[in-house]
Amino acid sequence: MTLIVRDFRIEDAASVSAVRRAALPYMVTTPEAIVFAVETANPAKKYRLLIAEKDGEIIGTAHTGVAYDSSEPGQSFVTPHVHPAHRGQGAGALILRTAEEHLTAEGARTVYAWVMDEPESRSFAEKRGYRPTRPAHFQRLDLRGGTLPPLPELPAGVELRTAADFEADPRPIFRADAEATSDEPSDISADFDDYEDWISHTWNNPLLDRELSTVVLVDGEVAAFTAAQSDGGTRYMSGMTGTLRAHRGRGFAKLAKTDSLRRARAAGHAEAFTSNDGDNGPMLAVNKWFGYEICATEVRHVRTLG
Repeated sequence: MTLIVRDFRIEDAASVSAVRRAALPYMVTTPEAIVFAVETANPAKKYRLLIAEKDGEIIGTAHTGVAYDSSEPGQSFVTPHVHPAHRGQGAGALILRTAEEHLTAEGARTVYAWVMDEPESRSFAEKRGYRPTRPAHFQRLDLRGGTLPPLPELPAGVELRTAADFEADPRPIFRADAEATSDEPSDISADFDDYEDWISHTWNNPLLDRELSTVVLVDGEVAAFTAAQSDGGTRYMSGMTGTLRAHRGRGFAKLAKTDSLRRARAAGHAEAFTSNDGDNGPMLAVNKWFGYEICATEVRHVRTLG
């Protein structure tokens, strides 16, 4: 058996997508999105997509880089994924070690990784010096068999739009995303103030379905939104749902998600997925109200490099 780790090549995209989907079936991914992430990565991110290859077959992958938009320097990330049929053969250890060497060379001092909340995965991380910090829950909603709430009558001054309505000027969506993201619980803080970078890696992301992404306006201003991701088939995922501080507590997150989910079902999507930090009680409650059920949990781990 020959096992190597190398950098991603464009012709690997379909195989990498298949490995990610097998290892993490609660996420939405496509070959196009994988190529996009590599080709549009900010140079300051020092991004690498690593491939574990056994006898010519791609069996594992890891995306790794520096948290360039964090207010605290020296932070970085890596998350290895190995196809379930090929675990225990050393691919995870080799790809993780390669990523850590890259991050150390780029000056990183701390590395964060998501680890599935299962004995084998947690043991793998802990043996390599990683300690757990916080959980996040994947949730699934059956769009075909479940019942979605009706769209309520809109209060005066409130209207629903889609992200597609902002294609001429998405800056209001950027400002809303920046404020909502800054309030999310996280280990890595982010200075979300680079509009052009947001356009490059968020607005232009091929997974973003602008027609299914709902924006709530109050008196013509963005108050809340839900960003929908789609694989172009039957799988839908909430990439981000947020409400601006001045409008919280008025049910706008539910309103945005209700509209988006109903249109996703009408468009033929069969499954809806989302993920929330374990400390994000408000969004966990909203998703439970819709009927989402936790289908898996991952735990963020951290290790000091050097």
